[in-house]
Amino acid sequence: MKFRATLTGFSAIVMWSFLALLTVASGKMPPFQLLAICFAIGSIPGIVVLLLRPERLQLLRQPAKVWITGIAGLFGYHFLYFTALRHAPAVEAGLIAYLWPLLIVVGSALLPGERLRWYHIVGALMGLAGTMLIVGRNGFHFEGAYAVGYGAAFLCAFTWSGYSLITRRFEAVSTDVVTIFCLATSILSFFCHIGLEETVWPENPAQWIAVFGLGLFPVGAAFYAWDYGVKNGDIQILGAASYAAPLLSTLILTLFGFAEPSWGIALACLLVTGGAVLAAHRMILHRDDGVRTQAEAAE
Repeated sequence: MKFRATLTGFSAIVMWSFLALLTVASGKMPPFQLLAICFAIGSIPGIVVLLLRPERLQLLRQPAKVWITGIAGLFGYHFLYFTALRHAPAVEAGLIAYLWPLLIVVGSALLPGERLRWYHIVGALMGLAGTMLIVGRNGFHFEGAYAVGYGAAFLCAFTWSGYSLITRRFEAVSTDVVTIFCLATSILSFFCHIGLEETVWPENPAQWIAVFGLGLFPVGAAFYAWDYGVKNGDIQILGAASYAAPLLSTLILTLFGFAEPSWGIALACLLVTGGAVLAAHRMILHRDDGVRTQAEAAE
């Protein structure tokens, strides 16, 4: 079960790697408008399931802390991310925000029943190094004038890592609750759009298809898969493997002609892949389903 759950969580990382491509293909829609629409689309499958199986509605009876954590995690992360991009260069803001996988790996040591091992940390650091090669291929230029943006990016990283780690503690809570998280994030994004942006609609069917693709996968199914993965899988492996997202995203953009191939990308591929394999090598070799041997427990 743990192995399959970890793979499910990794499927979220794969879906997130298509975020940049589909966002570019969706046209010039403002970010909060796009989020409002995409999260509304992402909530539809969950709503359909609840309508077809009304007995599952009782699974939505959860304490306030579950709702606060979920809505703050999904909406808070995106709000802070776009705030960072508005007040700092995208490269530097993106790199800071992408500290969250490393924070998940390190923070997992605080979770009950988890032990942080050297290969988890080294794997995450290799992934971070690969990410720096990807996002910083044109250099970094940190300046004090962008302090607000950098601060928002740091909060962004802590928000998503905190959400993921706290979600692990809610392992008994059904993934059905993600439906409400998505719906609430859509509503809050809509109000941000009304207050901060001008409405821009897609200009052609291809852009609408990209918007629906975003809502169904990177801004929809991915959050259900991530919720299930961090609750039932190996959160340390998922944290280290999350650095594959910017690499896969760059490879996809290169494949579709939006980026140029380079030796830096090849080196980043080796670092990220090697880091993920190192972090997950015990599970890969032993297909750990959650049962630890006495020797492993004694390490």
